[in-house]
Amino acid sequence: MTATLDAAPSPTGDGAESLRETVRRLGAAQKGAKGAPAYSRFVNRRLGRLLAALAFRGGLTPDAVTGISAALTGSGIVLLALAPLTWLTGVGVAVLLVAGYAFDAADGQLARLRGGGSPAGEWLDHVVDAAKISTLHLAVAVALFRDDRLATGWVLVPLGFSAVASVHFFATLLNDQLRRQHGSRADGTPGERAPVWRSLLVVPTDYGLLCVVFVLLGAPAVFLTAYGLLFAATAGYLALALRTWRRQMLALGAPGRS
Repeated sequence: MTATLDAAPSPTGDGAESLRETVRRLGAAQKGAKGAPAYSRFVNRRLGRLLAALAFRGGLTPDAVTGISAALTGSGIVLLALAPLTWLTGVGVAVLLVAGYAFDAADGQLARLRGGGSPAGEWLDHVVDAAKISTLHLAVAVALFRDDRLATGWVLVPLGFSAVASVHFFATLLNDQLRRQHGSRADGTPGERAPVWRSLLVVPTDYGLLCVVFVLLGAPAVFLTAYGLLFAATAGYLALALRTWRRQMLALGAPGRS
């Protein structure tokens, strides 16, 4: 769930607020930070806030911003799958993925600036997220398979990462949906200050950190070490989190539980 904003003044014409005022107003109505990894919380949300304010002033719709995010991320994924594993490729992939992630943080904030989101907009956002989470790791598998310097067995790492990331994403969405249904929430209240240590503790699961790791593509052994560690950390976190989430669902008192 996200915080709501009062309807914003028009970005043009008399009484228009400045870009700084728009960014400040958005900053006061961020969703809770509980459970948010460090990069997403301290870097990506701020980038998204600025992009949302710029998009608002440019008259863009939230769906248009989602489309920009999808185009940037999709371009990064295609580049990763088809280009050779070089430093230039790594920088290009990382820049495209980081930019796509920033726009992904902007669409919901833009919706709040415009008076609130819609089910259709939320649906589109989640479908794009689901596509990128699965296809990004499949693109890594293709890239590793195409590189003659690497043993074919390395493709099992991104295939496993794809499965873990997809389950994590689906479970997180399902948790949120069930909590809403039963009048509970676990992301904190808008503006609530969550402890920094918690964001640092879960940083290995951060999609934003994964985006940055692709700058190492020019040194495949180093990249695979970092990528493999993120996979192991995410898998370990998911294994522990699934037990916790199951207990939370039981506590909600849903009928028909086993």
